[in-house]
Amino acid sequence: MSRTFEELVAEAESVDVSGWDFSWLDGRAREERPSWGYQRLMAERLAHATAALDVQTGGGEVLAGASKLPPLAVATESWPPNVEKATRLLHPRGVVVVADPDEPPLPFADDAFDLVTSRHPVTVWWEEIARVLRPGGTYLSQQVGPSSVFELVEYFLGPQPEKVRRGRHPDDARQAAQAAGLRVVDLRSESLRTEFNDIGAVVYFLRKVIWMVPGFTVDQYRDRLRQLHDLIEREGPFVAHTSRFLIEARS
Repeated sequence: MSRTFEELVAEAESVDVSGWDFSWLDGRAREERPSWGYQRLMAERLAHATAALDVQTGGGEVLAGASKLPPLAVATESWPPNVEKATRLLHPRGVVVVADPDEPPLPFADDAFDLVTSRHPVTVWWEEIARVLRPGGTYLSQQVGPSSVFELVEYFLGPQPEKVRRGRHPDDARQAAQAAGLRVVDLRSESLRTEFNDIGAVVYFLRKVIWMVPGFTVDQYRDRLRQLHDLIEREGPFVAHTSRFLIEARS
């Protein structure tokens, strides 16, 4: 027997959304992964680094997945629940977690790191990345690209202007990195199929990825959520497309 709209929504409203562990969505949503394998690339570079910084680490899950960490490893995070989660996860691995507001300047000296990484940063302060990297150092990042999951965004917010749809374009990232004095050595992008199998998955996703529908609450969008629930029940998973790009730059 299928669960009701109210049951699915109530469950998704009550679950903890701190950190970047999306395992609650297993069986409820599916997202294709980029072919380059960011965590593997990150782990390979961490294994050869001497001092590394992971910016906007979330709950620390991605960094913790590396089998070998450098002698000096630091992570920054701004959201207090994530700072707490990352501290519990990363301190046993010898990683220092720094609460940082994600605004310049980064709280580190010039030339402090030979590797800076970041998975899905909300903002990238390129001048600061360049400043804290040692000469010859590397910045590796997987980022959300333009119009990511906009089928879902526009379902709730309506058609978005072209300037918004084009935001976070990889070409702009390349230009910003070069303007900061970095040399881009790799830039790849992919569009990936994403499926939401029930309305609970949608609610959880929008509560967790808060910039998709800013200020999202179930009460505000209950009517649209109910209509989307009926659509999924009638036609199957709601399909969107996730945009991702990989950028690697050197100082």
